[in-house]
Amino acid sequence: MALLGKAAMVLSFDVSPDAITEHDHWHTHEHVPERLSIPEFLRGSRWVALSGNPRYFVLYEVEELSTLTSPAYRERLDNPTPWTAKMMTHYRRMTRGFCKVTGSCGLGIGHVGLLIRLKPAPGKDAALRKWLVEEQLPELPLKPGLASGHLLEAALTPQITTEQRIRGKDAPVDWVLFVTGYSPESVALVSESGLSDQELIRHGAAGLASGVYRMEYSLTDREIAMQNAPSGPRIK
Repeated sequence: MALLGKAAMVLSFDVSPDAITEHDHWHTHEHVPERLSIPEFLRGSRWVALSGNPRYFVLYEVEELSTLTSPAYRERLDNPTPWTAKMMTHYRRMTRGFCKVTGSCGLGIGHVGLLIRLKPAPGKDAALRKWLVEEQLPELPLKPGLASGHLLEAALTPQITTEQRIRGKDAPVDWVLFVTGYSPESVALVSESGLSDQELIRHGAAGLASGVYRMEYSLTDREIAMQNAPSGPRIK
């Protein structure tokens, strides 16, 4: 299982063009470390579009779905730092979902990812889920150029918070397919073969949108803990 927890927060969004440089600096050096300091946040990663849109995709892997409704996380959302409050004004077209990890196959995370946003057609969720989890995802890590494949399903509706009030209402997430690999060509080909729009629709998917992304930054809770650990005595 490549993902570190049983749940994940999925975000995709654009940022005002004139704020991209500052956004990436803030996101790397303040925002993601702050989030990974919250108990049960395990790994955060930021991805930037090579094709498709929006520009950014962010994935936070967490221990449990309840982590995303914890008092510690809510406290951060309702008390943004001055820099966070400033950056929230530059967000555009945010989608944000609290998801359960329905399927996760492979080991590790490749630096290139195919993100497919979808929802089941009426009455097709069980059949679509079975096809994806039992037939498609287990095969992906075995193919050259690929590393892992995941199905995430929205399971909770995020509450309105101070951060969201600043940037505007977030759009919801339904289902997300995320396939990672080490070869951009192999990752892109996934959307032309087993997980093509035609195949997904044939098995009960609707509302399809996709893009290929490059990982730009990642951080784990272990790295935060190591940074915050007291230094031992120096050896002379």
